[in-house]
Amino acid sequence: MRFVVYGAGAIGGVIGGRLFEAGHDVTLVARGDHLAALQAGGLELVSPEGRTTLPVPAVGHPSELTLDDGDVVILAMKTQDTAAALTALTPHAPPGIAVACAQNGVENERLALRSFAHVYAVHVVCPATHLEPGTVVVHSAPVGGMFDLGRYPTGVDATAESLAAALREATFESEARPDIMRWKYRKLIMNLVNVATAVCAEGAGFADLVRLLRAEGEAALAAAGIDLVTVADDKARRGDRLQLRPIEGVTHNGGSTWQSLARGTGSIETDYLTGEVVLLGRLHGVPTPASVLLQRLAHRAAAEHLPPGHLPAEEVLAQLA
Repeated sequence: MRFVVYGAGAIGGVIGGRLFEAGHDVTLVARGDHLAALQAGGLELVSPEGRTTLPVPAVGHPSELTLDDGDVVILAMKTQDTAAALTALTPHAPPGIAVACAQNGVENERLALRSFAHVYAVHVVCPATHLEPGTVVVHSAPVGGMFDLGRYPTGVDATAESLAAALREATFESEARPDIMRWKYRKLIMNLVNVATAVCAEGAGFADLVRLLRAEGEAALAAAGIDLVTVADDKARRGDRLQLRPIEGVTHNGGSTWQSLARGTGSIETDYLTGEVVLLGRLHGVPTPASVLLQRLAHRAAAEHLPPGHLPAEEVLAQLA
């Protein structure tokens, strides 16, 4: 089983690097300065256990690869880039290839299923950071992350079992689950904190704002009839498996949306996290004022290259009063 990790940022870089370390055949697909750094000096993988540089092959486009039915393409870009990535991939990949979506949100699998029959959803729980070209950081050790997975929309097959086994060989926890989307919808609710940490400084009012966002998310999913695992089940699965440990010279500042603003990319995934709640609310008659406001504020922050945490949470709450 060869792995093509398409989108070698925080999550993709950590997955690809660890699979490569475990002896698997891995190629990264990246872009820009990150691609140049990977090709020039390899992937620097930083963890609480140290720093290592890995000579993982990297290319800039799927056309540079010869893909076979037995390969697994792991999508790890943010959702706003998924459609373009699939458009680039489809002419160069056989229809029988496996595509695994190691991404937040719940839209990527639908996009992939339009082009490929064998699509797998991956529930990502991995504290990772990518702020500098050529370098990714994983903040947990000895277990680097949790990547439960299953076929989309439901089911488990031999490919899912093989992928989970490979991930377990690479410092991760991974189980094949037939109901994986129930877990991804719970992660969607948890990821609603992302827009708050990107827009607002933590402090007075921050916890209240996050509670509002998550309450709107729960209400919208309930109105849509979407089943998701309970908070208790999710907490039990995580347990104390991930041990965040300090890394000299490295600060674990924020999640994926925070990192996009910190890098000044001009693009964020908010439409597919907070925006999913807004969409479901509008479809099913559930008001989501906090989600609508934070979505707009996040877009403005990305467009104007504002730093993460530029607004006090109390100021945002006042706009909702």
